Amino acid sequence: MPDKKSSSLTHIIQRFAPALTGFVRSRVNRLEDAEDVLQDVWYQLSRLSNIDELENTGAWLYRVARNKITDLYRKKKNDSLDDYSAEEDEAYIRDILLMDEGESPELASFKEVFWKELTDALKALPENQQRVFILNEMEDMTLQEIADLENENIKTIISRKGYAVKHLRKRLEHLFKELNL
Repeated sequence: MPDKKSSSLTHIIQRFAPALTGFVRSRVNRLEDAEDVLQDVWYQLSRLSNIDELENTGAWLYRVARNKITDLYRKKKNDSLDDYSAEEDEAYIRDILLMDEGESPELASFKEVFWKELTDALKALPENQQRVFILNEMEDMTLQEIADLENENIKTIISRKGYAVKHLRKRLEHLFKELNL
């Protein structure tokens, strides 16, 4: 007979594996590296003695995945442009919007506030930074695709994205703290 932890772990993996896999694959260049990151995330989850006490399992999983991805790129110490693009500082917008598919009223309310504040913060950006951020984070275009579309150097696009992320992170910091991200 399976124990309660095993049953809970299986349920969590079934619920979050597809979205978490997509999240990791979009940030890691090699399939093998993505599989390693995911394996590390599931292993770390399995080692928790209090799985049922996690307040927001989705937020916890995405935070661990981001940390594992960061660790992966730190280990590589490869300064190629492709790796930099995947590793660059993220605002974690998608993480918040993908959290807990069976959302609670509190999370639904938080998402509504988050969208309003994100929209206001985006409007405060210079148009070129705003466009790069939206194309990359919300329309899933790679930074190279944006550079080609804008007829700009990739480093210019990376810089615009970096400025946008810093601005958004500062403006939305109180919301990230509220979520413990």
